[in-house]
Amino acid sequence: MSEILRKQFLQHVGQTSPAPMMIEVERAEGVFFYTPEGKPYYDLVSGVSVNNVGHANPVVVEAVQRQAADYMHVMVYGEMVERPQVEFARRLAEALPAPLESVYFLNSGAEAVEGALKLAKRYTHRTEMISMRCAYHGSTHGAMSMMGAPEGEEWKNAFRPLLPDTKAIRFNCEEDLMQITERTACVLCEPVQGEAGVLPPQADYLQKLRERCTEVGALLIFDEIQTGMGRTGEMFAMTKYGVTPDIVCLAKALGGGMPLGAFVSSREIMQSLTHNPVLGHITTFGGHPVCCAAGLAAMKFLQENRVVEDVERKGALYEQLLADHPAVKEIRRSGLLLAVELGSSERMFRMMEMFAEEGIMSDWFLYCDTAFRISPPLVISDDEIRDSVRIIRNCLDRL
Repeated sequence: MSEILRKQFLQHVGQTSPAPMMIEVERAEGVFFYTPEGKPYYDLVSGVSVNNVGHANPVVVEAVQRQAADYMHVMVYGEMVERPQVEFARRLAEALPAPLESVYFLNSGAEAVEGALKLAKRYTHRTEMISMRCAYHGSTHGAMSMMGAPEGEEWKNAFRPLLPDTKAIRFNCEEDLMQITERTACVLCEPVQGEAGVLPPQADYLQKLRERCTEVGALLIFDEIQTGMGRTGEMFAMTKYGVTPDIVCLAKALGGGMPLGAFVSSREIMQSLTHNPVLGHITTFGGHPVCCAAGLAAMKFLQENRVVEDVERKGALYEQLLADHPAVKEIRRSGLLLAVELGSSERMFRMMEMFAEEGIMSDWFLYCDTAFRISPPLVISDDEIRDSVRIIRNCLDRL
């Protein structure tokens, strides 16, 4: 049956590359997923930072089952008062710094970016939008328009024309901040650049970015789609680095494994989507009650079990156990988001082959194919860290 299923996968499921991984998943639990043959894989990417509370977390599963039995989709987002949405929005607002209190739920990170860009243009009445080089914000037309040139051209060129009046500046480059002017509607920035290969902000760069946006009246948008919900060692990276944006985009781990995104701003800014025109941004399935129930349960689990408070220590343990291997050139890290630099794409792709054989799920970065990613579920134990490092080091020995 599995071989038939794989053939049907190739025939009927739209493909994203000429060489999909082709690993069939039978079930998943904690930090592992299993094939039909019972082979375990350490999930060291968490579905790209989605499964922060682990696979099949009982509290999330129970919340999904309970909400699905009560009601699922009723009406397009923003019309009905639905308890999972309201309670989750309130909890998010309580965890975010003021004045981020108004949550607009959507289905994904790319949708969150699209909504945030529209909100910035609507509120400022400006058109120029600035992103960072080596940025990735999603694959829809607007989000793709904000992929930082020139590194993003490989993905963008086949889909032009994209949004006009966009440009990219260099992350961590104070000189480029002067390109933000009175005609800039917004600057979209990851507090830690993910697909660039985990590049944290230097010194007070984010503070100076915040100051420049405030000076010229541009809105600062943080893309915390990958860094949010505890990945960097704080619930949100903005708290870790001490800078509050005007809008923040969330997704990935936000839904506890279910598809959910959001952009969050002040009530004053968010209100501009309600008039001139009315229904300035609408979505059918955004804030689906089952997804919000799952996300709320996952956030409660993180907070009540103090999971995030141990993330930095766990990330440091990974770094400590891998940094001395001669094949490792550098480790870049923020919390439990690590890039292990090998120095060449050939060595990195060889590691991917060995990982698939040995039971490790990892991947590389869109703008950095010389390093592999470690971003496991935040609930990973010390014993699991040490055992996964044992496998990784055995693979490094074979390079």
